[in-house]
Amino acid sequence: MRRTRNAKIIGTLGPSSNDHDTILKLFDAGIDVFRLNFSHGTHEDHAKTHGIIRKIEEERGRPIGILADLQGPKLRVGTFANGKEMLVPGETFTLDQDPTPGDATRAPLLHPEIFAALTVGAQLLINDGKIRLKVLEFTETSALTEVMVGGEISGNKGVNVPDLYLPISPLTDKDRRDLTYALSLGVDWVAMSFVQRAEDMAELRSLVGQKAAIMAKLEKPGAIEHLSDIVQLSDGVMVARGDLGVEMPQEKVPVVQKQILRCARQEGKPVVVATQMLESMIHSPVPTRAESSDVATAVYDGADAVMLSAETAAGSFPVEAATAMNRIIIEVEKDPHYRKTVDAAMPTPGDTVADAISSSLRHVATVMPLAATFTYTESGFSSFRAARERPEAPVIGCTPNRETARRLALVWGVHAVIHEVMNSIDEMVSRAIKITLAEGYGEMGEIIAITAGMPFGRTGTTNMLRLTRLKELPG
Repeated sequence: MRRTRNAKIIGTLGPSSNDHDTILKLFDAGIDVFRLNFSHGTHEDHAKTHGIIRKIEEERGRPIGILADLQGPKLRVGTFANGKEMLVPGETFTLDQDPTPGDATRAPLLHPEIFAALTVGAQLLINDGKIRLKVLEFTETSALTEVMVGGEISGNKGVNVPDLYLPISPLTDKDRRDLTYALSLGVDWVAMSFVQRAEDMAELRSLVGQKAAIMAKLEKPGAIEHLSDIVQLSDGVMVARGDLGVEMPQEKVPVVQKQILRCARQEGKPVVVATQMLESMIHSPVPTRAESSDVATAVYDGADAVMLSAETAAGSFPVEAATAMNRIIIEVEKDPHYRKTVDAAMPTPGDTVADAISSSLRHVATVMPLAATFTYTESGFSSFRAARERPEAPVIGCTPNRETARRLALVWGVHAVIHEVMNSIDEMVSRAIKITLAEGYGEMGEIIAITAGMPFGRTGTTNMLRLTRLKELPG
């Protein structure tokens, strides 16, 4: 079983999609990677879902990626004595560390890290930005603010601080427990929320090691200021447009999305575009035209994957949402202008042997038609570098490591195949021919390109490019 498209689909699992039959239908409809959202559900819930995915992997004979998404810090305003109050623009409102329930003049904000970072003029956004406050003056325990955008305020609503760097780890105690459990299950990717700087990803790496690939969720304006450094220390990144759209003017989000895509592509790291892609399909069996265009734009821009959140986790039409997204991607990739757009965004090769090989591969593909690009990889590095070039020919990522194959399920254009260790170039060439033919990527007489790292078994050493013709082999 193989896909007929390059961009991948991530589907979030939840109450609408946590049984075997639905997950199987989602995979068959086009989901390549399943997301376990640790903001919801128990460890037992995630373990059950993880087991179902692995069973389906065996049934379908294809590697399936699993992404564990950590919740991150949740900053919330406290409770109100009357349940809710109405804030009027132009009036003042105080936030403090007194746990006493709030009223029309004040409310508890039990996050000392916010007060430690406050500046006069900083904005505090409550309930996804529906309430906007500007700091007039502050102490270590309270802040007097002016109501810029008023409305109804109630307890436990989220607080965003777009103008401030908060001196806190993006990993809460809950996240650390969830991370330990997710790694014990054997997830393939771990996504971290609330990333503000490169040091946050270094902290995650120190905990994860090589047990899983790590992904930075880019949802803080401060993260964009340190974008290049964050991308370099990540295995992949996610454009988390939900919080990003709260913490910066919404008109800037499309521009930032393209900036992240360009940066990730330059570094050869997979990038996911997420949040509200087919939002209306939570309640409707078909997407809006605008949503279809949103998914298409991400694909035209070269995203490795697009993600479904509540559409598949809690919506009424999870399978229909996956089917719609699959159809949109296929239609975009059939457009002749899609290839022109992808080629126009080609990143500048680095001064490494791996980049020289990948750049040569792209040049070869313009001289002669290739049926496929075969990358033999243990860590996934060769497949990542080949995918960075966005070749017209499919990328077959052959690896002896099941974990690597599962991680590659998220990478643009890569069809992962698990095969035993190869010990010589001749063996690799013969296996490449057999696998390409068996997987239906080429016919006799067509040419494939093979990339690998020599000597075998050393990661990150892509240094060989070889062309061979598909032919009958003895045995």
